[in-house]
Amino acid sequence: MSPLVVANPVEPAELADALGLHRPTPEQATVIAAPVEPSLVVAGAGAGKTETMAARVVWLVANGIVSPDRVLGLTFTRKAARQLGERVRARLRRLAGSGLLDRLDPSGGLRSTVVAGEPTVLTYHAYAGRLLSEHGLRLPVQPGVRLLSETSSWQIAHRVVSTWDNELDTDRVPPTVTADVLQLAGELGEHLVSTEQLAEYTTWMCRVIENAPRAKGQRAALPQKLTEIMAAQHFRLALLPLVEEYHRRKRNEGALDFADQMSLAAQLASGYPSVVRGERERFGAVLLDEYQDTGHAQRVLLRALFGGVENPPMPVTAVGDPAQAIYGWRGASAANLPRFTTDFPRQDSGKLVPANEYGLLTSFRNPPEILDLANAIAEPLRARGLGVERLRAREGAGPADIACALLPDIRAERDWVADAVARRWHAVQEQTGKPPTAAVLVRRRADMAPIAAELRARGLPVEVVGLGGLLDEPEVADLVSTLKVLADPLSGSAAARLLTGARWRLAAADVAALWRRAGELSSPEKPDGPELVVERVEQAGLIDAIDEPGSPERYSEEGYQRIRRIGWELSALRRRLDQSLPELVADVERTMLLDVESLARPGSAGRAHLDAFAEVVTDYAETAPTATLLSFVDYLNTAAHAEDGLTPGEVEVVPDRVQVLTVHSAKGLEWEVVAVPHLVQDVFPGRRRSSSWLRTATSLPAALRGDSEDLPELRIADGYDRKEVQEGLELHEAGFVEREQSEERRLCYVALTRSEHALIVAGHWWNESSSRFKGPSEFLTEIGDVVRETGVGQLAEWAPEPSSDDENPLVSDSRTSRWPVDPLADRRTGVQTGVELVSEALSSSDEDESEEDDPDGWLTDTDVLLEEWARKDDRIRRVPLPSRLSVSQLVALAEDAGKLAADLSRPLPMEPNSFARRGTEFHGWLERRFSGDQLIEIDDLPGAADFGEAPDADFEELRAEFEKSEWASRVPDAVEVSFTADVEGITLRGRMDAVFRHPDGYWEVVDWKTGSVPPESRQPALAVQLAAYRMAWAALKNVPVEQVRAAFHYVRANRTIRPADLLDPEGLRRLLRDIPEA
Repeated sequence: MSPLVVANPVEPAELADALGLHRPTPEQATVIAAPVEPSLVVAGAGAGKTETMAARVVWLVANGIVSPDRVLGLTFTRKAARQLGERVRARLRRLAGSGLLDRLDPSGGLRSTVVAGEPTVLTYHAYAGRLLSEHGLRLPVQPGVRLLSETSSWQIAHRVVSTWDNELDTDRVPPTVTADVLQLAGELGEHLVSTEQLAEYTTWMCRVIENAPRAKGQRAALPQKLTEIMAAQHFRLALLPLVEEYHRRKRNEGALDFADQMSLAAQLASGYPSVVRGERERFGAVLLDEYQDTGHAQRVLLRALFGGVENPPMPVTAVGDPAQAIYGWRGASAANLPRFTTDFPRQDSGKLVPANEYGLLTSFRNPPEILDLANAIAEPLRARGLGVERLRAREGAGPADIACALLPDIRAERDWVADAVARRWHAVQEQTGKPPTAAVLVRRRADMAPIAAELRARGLPVEVVGLGGLLDEPEVADLVSTLKVLADPLSGSAAARLLTGARWRLAAADVAALWRRAGELSSPEKPDGPELVVERVEQAGLIDAIDEPGSPERYSEEGYQRIRRIGWELSALRRRLDQSLPELVADVERTMLLDVESLARPGSAGRAHLDAFAEVVTDYAETAPTATLLSFVDYLNTAAHAEDGLTPGEVEVVPDRVQVLTVHSAKGLEWEVVAVPHLVQDVFPGRRRSSSWLRTATSLPAALRGDSEDLPELRIADGYDRKEVQEGLELHEAGFVEREQSEERRLCYVALTRSEHALIVAGHWWNESSSRFKGPSEFLTEIGDVVRETGVGQLAEWAPEPSSDDENPLVSDSRTSRWPVDPLADRRTGVQTGVELVSEALSSSDEDESEEDDPDGWLTDTDVLLEEWARKDDRIRRVPLPSRLSVSQLVALAEDAGKLAADLSRPLPMEPNSFARRGTEFHGWLERRFSGDQLIEIDDLPGAADFGEAPDADFEELRAEFEKSEWASRVPDAVEVSFTADVEGITLRGRMDAVFRHPDGYWEVVDWKTGSVPPESRQPALAVQLAAYRMAWAALKNVPVEQVRAAFHYVRANRTIRPADLLDPEGLRRLLRDIPEA
């Protein structure tokens, strides 16, 4: 069957004119109007792939090839899915309102088709989840199975490890073993391999090595390299029972993790032809975004459904960039992109041939000078067959601001980078009145905190993005240290941080005395003492010494007082350990005065890190209400040592601060100012000690991976002698080193192409610890060469190479510093001035300082103060609104601005409770009932703002009541729709539960409430939530706000309330503009 040929098709340029859009470039037009058959689009960074994919859909619809409701779009993140879906829907709305349809189809049938249907745009995992919800019983997978978040998966695996009774020969701690179990389980699921298959292959591998006869001249003992490889194989075998137990517990809990979801969906597509037929009947055109980041299970799923040789070809368009394939460590297979053309062949003269390949190579983001650098970095990849040509800038692109430097040492480099960012930040702010978007992209998480500190020292607001980097922020590190000593009194390093930190600042002599006291407690002078005491003191540590410091004479007077005070605080916190995890963390934050200290920072970024950590705590507690403090501390330990983070969260570019994040987290984003520091040897590109499955127990053997044909081949067999085995293993491992170097180069390409205007790159010779200098990596050297030869930027400094005899100046030169560190640092002068002013005011008051204590007077004063507190008119405090508000906070603003101000000034994590969880469960059930095609985001948990949840309204009753309602028989147009909207310079975010389309053409947004109906006095404020939803949906659909209605449906009472006179967009703007002082 030949591809469908459209007679007199609408050309892409004509279509753009009709829709009032810019005409596509020639290469975009080629993709948009490509034949109706499988095709691969190689799209470079910033090349407008989202707009081109949306235009492709509109072209297919306008030419009558497919109706909107038969279009499927898949991508990786909810944010990307939302953006693509909104773009496609916006273009289809324009098409429906254009006169072009009248010319194409005077009967109006095509317009009716465009108006009636909408495309399906999902994440790959959400699509797999929908397949399981519809067809899972065939496997069998029970309906309503729970999808585990990454946090929930970690908790289950941690319980497996912590309660494991069998022998496990390892010196790794439980959090590390937990991460190992999850990693190995994920690899097995991604590559559709069973534990039995892995055990069989690994056992064979061990046998080959152990039984290999010695070659002539070899010793009896195994060489060190073979010993290390054997140790990894044995540990992999030891992990398999834990992986099996992890799977068993998931089954018992009726839960799946992300790897299960995708592997089971792949099994469905591969084993059940009826599933394939159903999906092909449902969808007539498919878009696959970021295809270079798909893994083996996704390849199997998609090829079985929409490709292969068993079924006729259909229009599947895959879009990707081989130069941005950077997620190999997470299971992605870079080979999927070039193999698309044979996985999804097209018909040509009755024969199946590889699909055509097209290119989008014009960047609309990067200036030409930045592309010169990026192309130079990618050149070696192209020489090895990368499969993508050089990226070029759009016509008229402005010049870039590029600065490059090689500094003598890492401290000088941090200073130079921070100065360069600060200059550009302040210059743009002075010129435009607002700061630029800016980011510092690092290869290693450990480099986040030092560069963030330098940026703050220059007065810049800073946000460290991601849990791993967050744990290094001073206020969060102090908070976590307190949690650690509460969970484990033997956590000596955490106790030492608290004692010597900014608040307690214990002197070295006092710390030494405490250690001696701990030693005394651990070595009782009376060996014949009671056995119970001996057992206790054998476990004594710093915290025990704080609790029982002994004689005051062994400490300084001030040191002893501080030890007693911290002891009292920790003792009080230990008495309150029965609180929920969020309450406990908030209690620690207040008790340790961390909230007060963070508010001393300027701007809205002051509390940013504590707030971000509070979200982590709430997430953890919500996913496991019985979670313990000890398990949470173990979870944080795992995050602290995970170089690439626990999960690649969705990052948002924030304009009012400099964001510090890893390059992996930055993919898909762009900033006006980008700095990429530490382009030095063994850092960027990085060097991993265990680079292949031979030395990494959590990686699958190459022969078992789904992409084994693209991996180095292992050439050993039974009967090889030890020399042949070792040579084969070394050759195999060398192939993996080369693959990792290529991925590091692609990662550098991604980093450089994040910049819209200014790019700052740097490196150094000496770090802070090595006896040998590092020096520029090949990446920095190549960038420096381009800058010198072409003049595309400024080569600010290029420090000469040190002599081989030179010592590291950062190690050999003594640095003087005051210890303990002054917590006020540069703020001391200003704070001291304030102290003096207060002291003068107190000394000049009429109060007689010699007056005797007057308890009765204290009571009177207390009454007066409490009465004054009640008269809030006398206690006005200005609290700035944050740059981002949730819809729930908007409701709070309308209802009680003062309370919202108090919450913002001292925010607490939301306490998890059974009623809120029941609301969440009910919303999830409704979502699956209506569509089953989206996942709930933790940040927007439904039910969290419900009013008056009734304890007797259990889940089954809620379901029964809903089935009686008017909404049970109706089908929503959309469910769980996330949105962001800019209102008076504030980003408003929320999620609409369901949207229905009425026959009269009106839309209705419905918010499900599982609690009781609120009193009428609250309803006007609560209606602000619906006003925001109405405004958001009108914007998403590009329709007048008057065509959108909104309602609350109270499920328990089976009552729908449609408030009259909802605020219009101007009313919402006025609400934010006219905030009362609070």
